[in-house]
Amino acid sequence: MQPSRRSTFITAIILLTLCGMARAADDAKLIRVGIIGLDTSHAPAFTTLFNAPDAAGDLAGLRVVAAFPAGSPDIPASQSRVEGFTKSVKAMGVEIVGSIPDLLAKVDVVLLESVDGRPHLEQVKPVLAAGKPVFIDKPLAGSLADAIAIDALAAKTGTPWFSSSALRFCTDIPTMRNNPKIGEVTGCDAWSPCELEPHHPDLYWYGIHGVEILYTVMGTGCESVTRAQTDSAEVVTGTWKDGRVGTFRGLKKGKHDYGAMVFGTKGEIQTGGYDSYKGLVEQIARFFKTREAPVSHEETLEIMAFMEAADESKRDGGKPVKLEAVVAKAREQAKETAGK
Repeated sequence: MQPSRRSTFITAIILLTLCGMARAADDAKLIRVGIIGLDTSHAPAFTTLFNAPDAAGDLAGLRVVAAFPAGSPDIPASQSRVEGFTKSVKAMGVEIVGSIPDLLAKVDVVLLESVDGRPHLEQVKPVLAAGKPVFIDKPLAGSLADAIAIDALAAKTGTPWFSSSALRFCTDIPTMRNNPKIGEVTGCDAWSPCELEPHHPDLYWYGIHGVEILYTVMGTGCESVTRAQTDSAEVVTGTWKDGRVGTFRGLKKGKHDYGAMVFGTKGEIQTGGYDSYKGLVEQIARFFKTREAPVSHEETLEIMAFMEAADESKRDGGKPVKLEAVVAKAREQAKETAGK
């Protein structure tokens, strides 16, 4: 081989080696995401954002690589959609696996997307045992007791988790708690569609979106709630420890939309509504990278307690119900479940 050709050949080998090393380094940095539950539109929507060829910023460096379908046979909105959403994510290069243990062997972090909150506790147990950070889509669980149990298990294993509706991170909603035009927040009236599902506490299924908006603005500290129910609306009024009042209106008739009117010491502003999943997915990506939850466990559990207290108020004819009472009851239930 002539010297010039030898030099060219050696240079090519070096470049190929360096390219291979670069690809290997990129693969080593990649955060592999797994999905549990393919019975919600969130699964293909989130996968589209994570697996986009031009994913940048917080979304860069993550990829959904495997998914376990799951699904609940007694909820038509779950069972009827598994096949279609499974095909959708598979078409994006996601491997479909037969069990949660199979999934965990292939991923670094987990999106628990099952639309039914009831199996979340059992589905997340092996994830927490494996110490893999997990985003648990709404509702966190099918009961307040299960939500408390999830938090306890995560604390025991030291595994990061968070749960949130996408509405928390939509349009201008995240800025309302500290908006200078509003000043200190004195109250909030939030609304969202409120379809009911018989296997869940009433607000867990869809009203949680509006309750999440309410808490994004008001923060924690609700002491008691009262609830009124008609064919057209669910109205839950919460009284905070500092005397502030916040309401959630669940829309069952008329135009279904999302938003809030925020009241403050300097003014009132109406928020925007839903715009996309991107804000939430960016927060999930950041969480997977930093292991720091953008929503406190305290706030998420209080949201669950607020909705459970609303059900208790309905059962008691609309009388005020203390959140601490439903939390105490749920903690006892969680202990009983853990002891079985």
